Amino acid sequence: MAPALTLERVQKRFANGLLALRDASLQVSAGEFVSLVGPSGCGKSTVLRLVAGLDAPTAGRVEAPALANGASVQGPHDPRTSFVFQEPTLMPWATVFDNVWLPLRLAGQSREQARSAIGEMLQLVGLADFENSYPAALSGGMKMRVSIARALVTRPRVLLMDEPFAALDEISRNRLNADLLKLWSIHGFSVLFVTHSVFESVYLSQRVFVMSARPGTVVTEVAVDAPYPRDGAFRATTVYLDATRAVSAALEAAQGEVMP
Repeated sequence: MAPALTLERVQKRFANGLLALRDASLQVSAGEFVSLVGPSGCGKSTVLRLVAGLDAPTAGRVEAPALANGASVQGPHDPRTSFVFQEPTLMPWATVFDNVWLPLRLAGQSREQARSAIGEMLQLVGLADFENSYPAALSGGMKMRVSIARALVTRPRVLLMDEPFAALDEISRNRLNADLLKLWSIHGFSVLFVTHSVFESVYLSQRVFVMSARPGTVVTEVAVDAPYPRDGAFRATTVYLDATRAVSAALEAAQGEVMP
């Protein structure tokens, strides 16, 4: 299967001299769901920023060849790539509808032109009855659903997610995990999902990449050989338990692994 995005021997050194990434390499296939875990400060979010075009590597290659004739990501407003952050980052003065409309409005679509796409996306995330509500009236899980709807309304090829469910309670988190997999199965976008939760990474993913301590690099890849759809019963299967043990062991080893 063609790659949706590739990092090859990527290095990132910030202006203050901090080396965040060294020789970081990974590849995500078109339509694949991949998670990235690692010690705090290892550069997981930096990887996402590089793929999104929000920052540039110091060395190495970051490409998205499956997106448009082998072209690299073209900056932070590239409609082929969407980013969901840990915080919903909604505009508090705007309704749910207008928050989801934002990327389409920036692309030149009027409210009426965008109405059908927004309505469809709000239906898919379970917020069809809340389009006129404001963020202050929503729960944390509902705000994150708005954020996901906004990210997907442009029909991206690649979805980048930076610990989007970390602040939610376990019930909301599990529900959103299931809903995310449903959206992924419907639309077929590629996902690079950053999380600190081994259990979440295994539940969601086809593969889990484990990064070393800073300067970060990918040290282990764990395949999760289980079909979709997955439900709560999957968490009691041998495949799930074996994969969580493998990721946990790799993550424990990575805590103390600092590249020379």
